[in-house]
Amino acid sequence: MNLRRIRAVARKETLHVLRDPRSLGLAIGIPLVMILLFGFALTLDVDRVPVVAWDQSRTPASRDYLAQFTASRYFDFRGMVANYGELDRAIDTRSAVLALVIPSDFALEMGAGRAASVQAIIDGSDSNTAAIVLGYAQAITAGFNQRLAVEQIQRRVGVSSSPSLDLRPRVWFNADLESKNFIIPGLIAVIMGLIAALLTSLTIAREWERGTMEQLISTPVTGAELILGKLLPYFVIGMIDVLIAVLLAVFLFAVPLRGSVPLLFAMSAIFIVGTLAQGILISTLARQQLLASQLAMVSTFLPAFLLSGFMFAIANMPLPVQVITHIVPARYFVALVKGIYLRGVGLETLWLDALLLVAFAVLVTGLAIVKFKKSL
Repeated sequence: MNLRRIRAVARKETLHVLRDPRSLGLAIGIPLVMILLFGFALTLDVDRVPVVAWDQSRTPASRDYLAQFTASRYFDFRGMVANYGELDRAIDTRSAVLALVIPSDFALEMGAGRAASVQAIIDGSDSNTAAIVLGYAQAITAGFNQRLAVEQIQRRVGVSSSPSLDLRPRVWFNADLESKNFIIPGLIAVIMGLIAALLTSLTIAREWERGTMEQLISTPVTGAELILGKLLPYFVIGMIDVLIAVLLAVFLFAVPLRGSVPLLFAMSAIFIVGTLAQGILISTLARQQLLASQLAMVSTFLPAFLLSGFMFAIANMPLPVQVITHIVPARYFVALVKGIYLRGVGLETLWLDALLLVAFAVLVTGLAIVKFKKSL
């Protein structure tokens, strides 16, 4: 393998990139726009849930119960309704996701020491949000019941009483339970995989379509030298994109970077090499720029978004799908990035994911070299 010829091919590809500033701008601008768009728009947090109430009791006890919802940061109390018709309109128009119906005998039942029923009507068109809202409402009701039980014991016994169990939770790695701390690191992996594959998926196909491949075939440059030479300029662009993404994550979205920065960039470099080689392989097989770009999109973005653990837990997927996720390289890079970012762990914990990522890069690069033939 001749380094001089690799450098010559890399210089040729670099000049091509620099002569097309729009493509260079898109290569750097698209990751920036995607991170900003997904970072601000994509959230799994469920708070400020709009809620209305139909208080048929209108007693201090019912107002005390409703006060638990108005004081919670998870709910946004939108006011009272007077009947089921108004309640239906509030749910239908999405001005309320939760509606509480307090019966007229609420205070009477509570005063008699019996369980008072409260109807909670939840908009279930979004099942995940509905389940979370139901959990919030049940937690508030459980806390209200506990406080009432303690007060009743104090009145009857005449001495102060405290619950026998005091749960004091401590959340590690994401103390505020903000979804951006979970989403942004995985988003870096998804976007980098897409951009890297798109950058190189057009290179070989472009040479075939423009008729310049014949000139390259006639030169002494070998297939391996051509592939590696074409990878180098786009590798630099990919690492610039990683730098931009990391800076945005830390300084704009305030996602804590607890682990090793050199390790993060080293794993990113391996992942970018693998996805760049994947783009080269697609370009070699397709030989048409339109088809190559479509294949790159389908083979990188969709698997990375759906099957990498970026948004959806792999453990909750059906077993056949879990097996398929093992061939998605973004799965290992997402695990690496989240481990470095949030948990601050290193290779002593993440060595298997790192090893599989290296295997992917080597395998795909080798396939790209083998599949490229210097023949018409």
